[in-house]
Amino acid sequence: MRFISTRGGGAPQTLSNALALGLAEDGGLFVPETFPTLAALPPAGLSLAETASALIAPFFAGDALEAELPAICAEALDFAVPVVATKDPRTEVLELFHGPTAAFKDVGARFLAACFARLPRGLSAQPLTILVATSGDTGGAVAAAFHGRPGFRVVVLYPDGRVSPRQAHQLSCFGDNIHTYRVQGSFDDCQRMVKAAFSDPALRAAIPLSSANSISLGRLLPQMSYYAHSALAHQARYSEPAHYVIPTGNLGNALACLWARRLGLPIDEVLLATNANRVLPDFIDSGDYRPGPSVSTLANAMDVGAPSNLERLRHWLPEIDTLRAHVGAQSIDDVRLSAVMREAEARYGHTLCPHTAAAFAVIEDRRAAGDEGRFIAVATAHPAKFESVVEPLVGHAVPVPPALAALLARPAQAQPLAAEDDALKAVLKGMAHA
Repeated sequence: MRFISTRGGGAPQTLSNALALGLAEDGGLFVPETFPTLAALPPAGLSLAETASALIAPFFAGDALEAELPAICAEALDFAVPVVATKDPRTEVLELFHGPTAAFKDVGARFLAACFARLPRGLSAQPLTILVATSGDTGGAVAAAFHGRPGFRVVVLYPDGRVSPRQAHQLSCFGDNIHTYRVQGSFDDCQRMVKAAFSDPALRAAIPLSSANSISLGRLLPQMSYYAHSALAHQARYSEPAHYVIPTGNLGNALACLWARRLGLPIDEVLLATNANRVLPDFIDSGDYRPGPSVSTLANAMDVGAPSNLERLRHWLPEIDTLRAHVGAQSIDDVRLSAVMREAEARYGHTLCPHTAAAFAVIEDRRAAGDEGRFIAVATAHPAKFESVVEPLVGHAVPVPPALAALLARPAQAQPLAAEDDALKAVLKGMAHA
C-alpha cells in the first residue's frame, strides 16, 4: 500500500516513509492512496493487540514493517481498554486511560514508538528528533513511549498555563532524551511552530525530524483498534452496531472511529463532543470552515482552534452534505461541563474528567430529545489528571492511578520558549550542532 498527501503534491510513499516523514512534502497529511478493505472482520473476543494486528494489516501490506506488525501491536497495546457499565443501563463508557500516562494518547504513542524502533535509520549519526505540540496529554504519552530509547530525542511544546498542573508536571518529568518547552502562547501557536519547522527544507536537511502528533499515521491507525475491539464486543452482546460519542479537539481520535467504520466494523452513529472551541460543530452546521484562535476551557486538551485532522476528513468527504451524513458535532461550554462532572457520581456511578463530561453532556441532550438508544461515551483521560477542576466539583480527592503517581513523584522542569516559529527553529539548530 502507498500513501499520498491530502494536498495532492509529492510522490506516493510507503508506510515506513510516511511514518518517518510525519508530514507530506507539500504540508499535507498522509492518507491511503486507495482505502483498503478487510477480507473478514476480526472475531469478537480477541485481545486488543490481536484485533489491532488484524485490522491494521492491510495498511502495512507490502511494507518493510509488515512482518513486524504482530510484535508491534503486542509491545504497544498491552493494557486494558474496557467498556464499563453506568447506572444508566443504556450508557456505557469506553475507558481509554489505563495506559502508563492515564490518557488515550498512550495507544498511538506506544504504537508509533514501536514502529520507529524497527525502522532502519541508515547511516545518520544524529538521533531522530520527534516534534510534539500538545494541549495536555499527547506530549506526556509520547515522552513516556520514547523515553530512554537510543537514537531518538523528543521535543515537547505545550502552552504555558493552559494545561492542568499534573499534566504540566507529567510533560516535564522525564529528562534524558526528552526536552520540554513551555510556550508563551496557545496550543495553536505550538502546532503552528511545529508545522513551520517541518516546512523548512534547510532545517530538515540539518536535523532529522518526524512527528508524533495526531497528524502521524502511526498515531491514527492504532486508534482504530479500540473502536473495532469494543464494537465487535457490542455487536456480539446486543446484536446491534455501536454508537459512539467522542470528545475531540484535533479530530484524530474521532477520525480513527470513522475509519474503523469505513473498514466495515459494526459502528453506526459517531457524534463529536467539543468544548467552547466550536470550529467543528460550526463547520458541520454551516459548511464554512472558520478556524480561529483557541479559547481556554476546563477541557483543555480540546482547546484547539484549527483541528489538523479535519484536512483528512474533508479530503475523504469533500461535500458537506455527505460529511454531515457521516458525523455530527456539538459544543459544550464550561458551565455545562461543571454541572455534568458535579452530578456524574450520583447519576452514573463514575467520576469524569472534563473531556469525558462533554461526551456525557451530548448523550444527556439526546436523552432529553427522546433518544433511548445505546451509547458508548469515550473516556479519554483519567479524572485524577485534572484534580484542580474535578475535586472541587465532586467534593473529595480523586485517587491517582499508580502509573501516574510514579510520574508525579519525579522532579520536573520545562524551559520557557517564545511563541515564535524562529524560536523553535533556533532550539532545533542548536541540537543539530550539539
